[in-house]
Amino acid sequence: MAEQPSKSLARSLGEFFGHIWHGVKADPAGQRRVVKHKVEEQTTPTPEGQVTLRRTTIEEIEIRQQQ
Repeated sequence: MAEQPSKSLARSLGEFFGHIWHGVKADPAGQRRVVKHKVEEQTTPTPEGQVTLRRTTIEEIEIRQQQ
């Protein structure tokens, strides 16, 4: 398989800022919406020191517009 020539710095910067610009212009309405964000935390002393167990649950709904 032939090797692909590496991208130039200008090309890489253009792609980078293009992704950022696309994200800025995107309409967040109708995409993902966080419905419930729950954090449970439990701290327990052990001989090695304090141990913290943290469980984060995020429930979300994804709504896609019909095209």
